[in-house]
Amino acid sequence: MKRIFPYLALCTWITAHAAPQMPAERLDTLAADPYWIALGHWETGKLGGWRSYVDDEDFFLAKEGPGNPGAELRATLEALYQPASLGDQHPQCTYPARTRWLREQLQLTDLPQPPCSEYRAWYADINPHSTVLVFPAAYLNSPSSMFGHTLLRIDQPDIHENNTAMLSYALNFGAFIEGSDNSILYAWKGLMGGYPGLFALVPYRDKLKEYSRLENRDLWEYRLNLSPEETGRMVEHVWELKQIRFDYYFFDENCSYRLLELLEIARPGIELTEQFPITAIPTDTVRAVKDAGLVESIDYRASREKELLARAEPLDSAEQQWVLRLAEDDRLLDAPEFLALPAPRRALIQDAAFRLLRYRSVGEERTAASAGRSYRLLQSINRNPPPTLQLDRPDLPEEGHESRTWQLGAGTREDRAYAEYGLRMAYHDLNDNLSGFPLGAQIEILQLKLRQYEDNHWQLQRLDLATIRSLTPRGDLLKPWSWQVAGGLERVLGEDGDERLVSHLNGGVGGAWQLGGDALGFALATARIEHNEDFAPFVATAAGFNTGLLWHNPVGTLSLEAAGDYFHNGEVRRRLSLNQQWEISRNLGLRLTAQREFSQLAAPVNEVMLELKWYHY
Repeated sequence: MKRIFPYLALCTWITAHAAPQMPAERLDTLAADPYWIALGHWETGKLGGWRSYVDDEDFFLAKEGPGNPGAELRATLEALYQPASLGDQHPQCTYPARTRWLREQLQLTDLPQPPCSEYRAWYADINPHSTVLVFPAAYLNSPSSMFGHTLLRIDQPDIHENNTAMLSYALNFGAFIEGSDNSILYAWKGLMGGYPGLFALVPYRDKLKEYSRLENRDLWEYRLNLSPEETGRMVEHVWELKQIRFDYYFFDENCSYRLLELLEIARPGIELTEQFPITAIPTDTVRAVKDAGLVESIDYRASREKELLARAEPLDSAEQQWVLRLAEDDRLLDAPEFLALPAPRRALIQDAAFRLLRYRSVGEERTAASAGRSYRLLQSINRNPPPTLQLDRPDLPEEGHESRTWQLGAGTREDRAYAEYGLRMAYHDLNDNLSGFPLGAQIEILQLKLRQYEDNHWQLQRLDLATIRSLTPRGDLLKPWSWQVAGGLERVLGEDGDERLVSHLNGGVGGAWQLGGDALGFALATARIEHNEDFAPFVATAAGFNTGLLWHNPVGTLSLEAAGDYFHNGEVRRRLSLNQQWEISRNLGLRLTAQREFSQLAAPVNEVMLELKWYHY
């Protein structure tokens, strides 16, 4: 429905209530007020003036409203004096946040009184009292959740007394996707603003069900110190944004950025969005909210996966096989060989089997068979309860290193010395400072490295568009695949012994295994597509491998890797590498890199570099 009323101007002089004549200076001052700017989601344009993030003309009352806060304020003031007979279509009912603010600023005591029954019933049902910022941890196997996600939970007044969090409402901003785009198209359209973004305020339990993977991801809940009035102020603005479209971009105008705008409306005067002129990564926005003094307390809820693995950790291999068997056939609870086990061990096995069933059920329709197995296991657990599961809270995600990285290195390649300068936009690799990140996870977006040799020869060393690696250990109970994908420009050995800048796309899949508490071993089969001037075909393909060891040690993280590519044209390229990072501070690291490259086209080449990494948003 268009929110522009064709008879708006006419009503200013024929209705019983006409908009008061306000001094132009007063209206100009209000139009420049930060709160009015926040209500219209305006920002200063690149070439001056204003532009609104809202990409939907239905949001504005003035034709020039998207680029003129003053015109929109005047149009709103006139619209508020429309006849009350308009009912729920009255601008006061459509724009409750604007109405409240203008009434307070201009002492508008003679406004018409439309019933706004639809809005009032909606607001009463939500009954906003307090706000919780919810951060589900990063999930590499989902393109939209690789960096984590943020949403707001709106709680009622009795949340603590009655433990009714599941009856709360979730306030979420996300891409609206029609149809079923594949992961590649999804990523491309998300990067280029190909999806509209919409706000939604839905029951929290429904949001958890919609994001079924949330149950298998660590969940952090940051209770904010917003007052009931501030929470209500935010919710009334959400009504104004109902079905209003924004352009959605993964890296800046995303879920986290839009929620920061709402918090600025809840508490006028705080400045959150201006900290993110280029990218808005969820962990960075959580850190900004915390630094602004908005966080009152923090709660942690471990994922089902983490709880399952913690319960199974004290079980030996034979006992974990019992877990698998019981999860498939609850009749084995009465098997003599199972009953022969000591009662404390049976208690652990039964509980782990029940948790495995719950883990497998996420995202699947509940069946009578699975429900029956769960019930039988619960009965057995009640007869022989295990000890309470104790889980240590991991490092807070916002206390990890910041997302953008500046890099300065010095090294030698055979007998040539060089300096290397780099910038990575986001946000973590396998060797980076580990606190707040899982071991074996890597997401790098837009990394540039320039090299300056001692004869003042400069060259582009690499330009990585994206490098993603997920090394998740396999075990007796869970057997996830590990995988990697990367694309961009990089230097490789050439025919004349020099380096060639080639474009490439490569990926791999395989497995990773836990080697003690702080080490992973991994092995992946890989495939590569490359454009190389030394090769006759425009595009060359290769099959290969990537294997290695990752160890988080007392000073940092060490990786040892061996990789090879076997091209269809006969070229064979292999690489051995060692990386050790010393974690100097949260946002400072020192890394030693040593590698030896082999190629059919040239003699082996050795390279050593010492690199300083400064993590700075």
